Amino acid sequence: MILRRWLNLFRYPPSTSTEDVVARVAASSACASRLDIWPQIIQQAQAKSFLELGVLRGAFAEHILRHCQSITRYYMLDPWRHLDDWNKPSNNDQPKFDEIYAQAMARTDFARERRIVLRGKTTEMIDEIPDDGLDIAYVDGDHTLRGIAIDLIRTYPKVRPGGILGGDDCSATIWQHEDKFEPTLVWPFAAYFAESQGAPIVILPYDQFAIIKPSKPGKDFRVIDTTQNYGARSLLPLISKRA
Repeated sequence: MILRRWLNLFRYPPSTSTEDVVARVAASSACASRLDIWPQIIQQAQAKSFLELGVLRGAFAEHILRHCQSITRYYMLDPWRHLDDWNKPSNNDQPKFDEIYAQAMARTDFARERRIVLRGKTTEMIDEIPDDGLDIAYVDGDHTLRGIAIDLIRTYPKVRPGGILGGDDCSATIWQHEDKFEPTLVWPFAAYFAESQGAPIVILPYDQFAIIKPSKPGKDFRVIDTTQNYGARSLLPLISKRA
């Protein structure tokens, strides 16, 4: 019912609210991947400042910078280093990370006057960004429970009221990888975090999410699942189900 009412927004003239921008994109048949979703959100929201947290090889950054000329400040935050306490498939050795970093820099060199490179962990670098300084923050870093908790909690103050804290790998299953790796806890932790802030969270196709930061202290928590693939937010059913 909530989803039906939400999508009924499209029967009326376009709104400038952030929630309506995300709604229009979610209902668009032109979105075939996250590379379609986020440029549309950026363009419709006329975003100027953007953080990508977890850049790796820079493919996403290159795509956004090429397709979103409104972005004047693109923060690229990533350790680009081996982390002994990060048990995920992308944790490479340091020579490989140096190669990956060089690739990310080469891919985005055409927009070097618009990019701001922050090489380090979230806890080390996030305060280089002013509070309320971002229109959109996109989290695609450490998706363990520890990692997503740190990333969302520390990044949220950097997003302006009315802006978006979104991200990738909001998988309906926590068993995104082999059992030897830490589970992926973007879902349901992102929903828990949104509830703590009284902010609506929109679940978009292709494992994307968008938390819309209220303009005033929020009392508007809702989970708007445009995919209808996400169930209860309790953890036990997710632990017991393996992909």
